[in-house]
Amino acid sequence: MLGDIIASLEDPQAAIAIVAAFDEPILLARLAAVADASGRPPADIVGSAVRNFVDTASDDLWTQLIGLMNRAQDPGLAAMRAILEKTLPQAPET
Repeated sequence: MLGDIIASLEDPQAAIAIVAAFDEPILLARLAAVADASGRPPADIVGSAVRNFVDTASDDLWTQLIGLMNRAQDPGLAAMRAILEKTLPQAPET
């Protein structure tokens, strides 16, 4: 399930659809800020953030992610949200 979602991130429309499903305005704003700052499309940011997490996350982070997925109604969506929450820079305070 998680592998299928990660594989779908190659499709920019799928990546954006996943992020839109979060219904998290703050997370969307963080994504937009990173995309604007880097000059890259938001879908590219999502894909690279998730791939980086998969490649570099510690065993502890994976254990936390699996626990979160076990408690979630939609485990794949919960995993994507948690990964982006962890990997995207925090929005500057205003």
